[in-house]
Amino acid sequence: MGRSFFGGGGDRGWVVSSAVVSVLVLAPVVSLAVIAAQGSGDLWPHILAFVLPDALRQTVVLLLGVGVLVVALGASLAWVMTAYDFPGRRIFDWALLLPLATPTYIVAYAYLDLLHPIGPVQSGLRALLGISDPRGLWFPEVRSMAGCILLLSFVLYPYVYLSTRAVFLMQASSLLEASRTLGAGRWRMFFRVALPLARPAIAVGASLALMEALNDIGASEFLGVRTLSVSIYSTWINRSNLPGAAQIALAMLVMVVSLVLLERWARRRQRYVSQAQRARRAAPVQLTGWRAVVAVACLSMPVLIGFALPALHVGAEALKRVRFAGVSPEIWQEILNTVSMAAVATVAAVTLGFIVAYAARLSRAPVGGALLRVASLGYAVPGTVLAIGLMTPIFTLDNLIADGLEAVFGVSVGLLISGSGAALVYAYVVRFLAISAGGVESGLAKLSPSLDSAARALGETPGGAMRRVHLPLLRPALGAAALLVFVDCMKELPATLLLRPLNFETLATHLYGEAARGTYEDGSVAAACIILVGLIPVIILARLGRRRQFSHDAKGPMNEAMAREMLLGDPTTARGRATS
Repeated sequence: MGRSFFGGGGDRGWVVSSAVVSVLVLAPVVSLAVIAAQGSGDLWPHILAFVLPDALRQTVVLLLGVGVLVVALGASLAWVMTAYDFPGRRIFDWALLLPLATPTYIVAYAYLDLLHPIGPVQSGLRALLGISDPRGLWFPEVRSMAGCILLLSFVLYPYVYLSTRAVFLMQASSLLEASRTLGAGRWRMFFRVALPLARPAIAVGASLALMEALNDIGASEFLGVRTLSVSIYSTWINRSNLPGAAQIALAMLVMVVSLVLLERWARRRQRYVSQAQRARRAAPVQLTGWRAVVAVACLSMPVLIGFALPALHVGAEALKRVRFAGVSPEIWQEILNTVSMAAVATVAAVTLGFIVAYAARLSRAPVGGALLRVASLGYAVPGTVLAIGLMTPIFTLDNLIADGLEAVFGVSVGLLISGSGAALVYAYVVRFLAISAGGVESGLAKLSPSLDSAARALGETPGGAMRRVHLPLLRPALGAAALLVFVDCMKELPATLLLRPLNFETLATHLYGEAARGTYEDGSVAAACIILVGLIPVIILARLGRRRQFSHDAKGPMNEAMAREMLLGDPTTARGRATS
């Protein structure tokens, strides 16, 4: 029974390693429950009566608003880019992904400065209208729930756009042509045929966007929305009550799990099959004249609001700051801190993600896939929740190590784990392990199982097949996953705020501190650095979208020949054949 549950032979070591990774992912959640069970004393009645209801209400309203807008934006933009052709379409093919490069807290920081009563927008309008009093012009308040919903939606819609457009591109033209013969126009086809078939992709993209909105702490706080994340941070930092923060974090975790279960429940009976790789895709309709102008204007709006305006404002403010005072010496240390923490976490996350994904491929028992899903749960856990769950076990371990070394060697080493940033790296790895594991799993899915069979027939162990066959073919997937993890680590704010060592600043925490003090111009250089680095994965995503992927329909004999060349002869030839 043990053999059938864990797999056999060389597979067992991979599955056991995957189980260890899954335990590391679950440990903060278990610790969170233990901390919450300690009770928060007299503070809990106050939290239950005044803090939690309002925070829960604002969080639900925020998620509902963001969910509706990201679905509307992402699905409609994906349909326009798939069903129509117009001048500039190739530019929007990558430009619509640009908001992914801008963290939500930077967008909020930029618009608070742009739309301030004495900011450039209102000042320009007053000058145009001849109004001298800053209070003489009514202007929509950006520091509001509506402002927060709008800004978050224009940053997070690419999650829905990417997944939905991929489905639209795979839909066979026969389905759409059949609806045309029944008298349906393009937009009726969208609502009656294409949209229902894309519901699973829309649900996945919307759930990712909602998890990002739930994890947000900077934008919500800047814009005056007190979500559960903000309440956790203030309860811990301002009230110095860790159990109370843990109890709010548990309520937040229940909401996240409910989102995931709701998304899966909504897709429980959906079984759509498409022969997209063999079917002829529908030709886009050519738009000319005013229709093309309207399409370009509609597609330009989310790019301008979600990326161009905040990025240009941040860049202009950064240039003014550099010209006025030069580059602060502290910014170089913050860049070093940010890059070093993100790089270490990226190496760890990609390594562990490869272990769990490869174990799932090797294991012939259900446990391999189950462990992969458990190890990927961290992405659904907001950074504040992870930080709360990690605090007690890490501080306890730190104290045990320090007391032991002092008792044995008589030296005081302080807090080795939390003081060195290891706790922060741990949080990054747990939070973004799903990205690396998902990237590796997707790359492995493109490799025919005949590769594994050929390698084993030639006497290779799973480790040998991994080194000589799978790793060379997985380099593009590993590289893309590593870049995405690296940039997400650089942008992560909640976990960094709560787990960074004393006197340790990153670009994200520096920007948060300046924005909290209202000195936006002093944080512009850090914001510009984060945006520039964030552009890297967006460019890669755009290039990968145009590149032909390795065919799923590769025949067994060809793959076996590739495996033989990798194991016995010229691996360069096989690698080139795989990626051609």
